[in-house]
Amino acid sequence: MAGLYYDQFHVGQIFKHAIRRTITESDNVWFSALTHNPAYLHIDEEYCRTQSEFGQRIVNSGFTLGLMVGITVGETTLGTTIANLGWDEVRFPKPLFHGDTIRVETEVLEMRESKSRPTQGIVIFAHRAYNQKNELVAHCKRSGLMMKAPK
Repeated sequence: MAGLYYDQFHVGQIFKHAIRRTITESDNVWFSALTHNPAYLHIDEEYCRTQSEFGQRIVNSGFTLGLMVGITVGETTLGTTIANLGWDEVRFPKPLFHGDTIRVETEVLEMRESKSRPTQGIVIFAHRAYNQKNELVAHCKRSGLMMKAPK
């Protein structure tokens, strides 16, 4: 099991995730189609070339969020999480484009033992995604209900 138990985290802990991912046109178009998102910014190259400030399609922010969090799972919550309790303060300070490569870092911000579940605790993670130019392109806080280590 790759994920960590509640007891193995500590506030201030930083994970520099080894997985990096180059985002393709297919990723963006498929995700937009699967989620029924017809925004021209994601699927209409001509519109973006002539009428958007970016001059090209931008990556769907839903995909960016999912990929950023997904990259973190293997080293943090894989097999040790009970539930994802929520995402807060989700921001996208810069757009991603086809061909950009992201890397992700995670920081443990807060921890508290569950009041109603003595074998579990809540961990609040900060996830940050950067492009190949080291520009912050996405960040969020994620709350996870985590198992404590078996005794």
